[in-house]
Amino acid sequence: MSAPTTAVRTTPKRLSSLDKWLPLWIGLAMVAGILLGRFVPALSEALSRLEVGGISVPIGLGLLVMMYPVLAKVRYDKIAAVTGDKRLLVSSLLLNWIVGPAVMFALAWIFLPDLPEYRTGLIIVGLARCIAMVVIWNDLACGDREATAVLVAINSVFQVFAFSLLGWFYLTVLPGWLGLDSQGLDVSVLQIALNVLVFLGIPLVAGFASRWIGEKRKGRDWYEEKFLPVIGPWALYGLLFTIALLFALQGDAIITNPLDVARIALPLLVYFGLMWFAGLLLGKGLGLGYARSTALAFTAAGNNFELAIAVAIGTFGATSGQALAGVVGPLIEVPVLVGLVYVSLWAARRWFRTDPYTVESRT
Repeated sequence: MSAPTTAVRTTPKRLSSLDKWLPLWIGLAMVAGILLGRFVPALSEALSRLEVGGISVPIGLGLLVMMYPVLAKVRYDKIAAVTGDKRLLVSSLLLNWIVGPAVMFALAWIFLPDLPEYRTGLIIVGLARCIAMVVIWNDLACGDREATAVLVAINSVFQVFAFSLLGWFYLTVLPGWLGLDSQGLDVSVLQIALNVLVFLGIPLVAGFASRWIGEKRKGRDWYEEKFLPVIGPWALYGLLFTIALLFALQGDAIITNPLDVARIALPLLVYFGLMWFAGLLLGKGLGLGYARSTALAFTAAGNNFELAIAVAIGTFGATSGQALAGVVGPLIEVPVLVGLVYVSLWAARRWFRTDPYTVESRT
């Protein structure tokens, strides 16, 4: 039996000026990245060279800066209550590791039957479950931070052990059963584990240590009212920096292949919308409440584009169609999920009959 849910009301907050204009900042970061990649080719070459273990160091730093403030906000003493919610955990596993890859496989074949490289790239995107940017979208939508931290951790563990197996199944076995073309995928479990360690492990440990040390020395009130407001904006600074670098790397490919980008974008648009609404409606149907339904929706819709791009480049090459499909992923995912943040805040009042800015906690 799960613990009762109580609502603790705080002074209602609203989106800051930085958050309110987030779509504009993201759009400018995309444009800046594309222009830099197009007109400063030396930058793209330098970024490509700055890699350690297949991971881009500048992009890795951007993701670490992005994730640390959000994970520092998590109240780790409340995570035990989340892990006891079997409905949430089972629903997340079902959406992320059974429904998500199957939906992307179907959409890739429906929309790109004549473009095997892009199709394979999309399938790889569908297999890489989100462990990074979902914490930003969930936080902006006032979702359950503790639930998101748990779901991201579970995705990370499954990613290490399931990614290669699912890649083999969806790119080789299932197409063979259906009489379709197949392409193999040779991915190192060590590479996936390194990706998870860098993009989740480091900021998670840093976030936990910050809260533990800060609360022990100064108390929770100081930590949440003084420290968190100072580091909070850096999450979005890191997001914008990361987006600009990603688009600088592939700006030329995006500009020179606009029709291909459009064809790749269409199934991605359908995918993100389907997965997000499936997660939100499933959470509502199970009675999870707004905060946890939102966490479920964003973890189901988001994808680990960094892992997808790294795998596509490592397996098929930096200039391959598979790599381009991986890069188009964040091109579509970022603005779509930003838009879904606003849809989520609207749904809180219309579907869940609740104030999204009320802090929901399990006691």
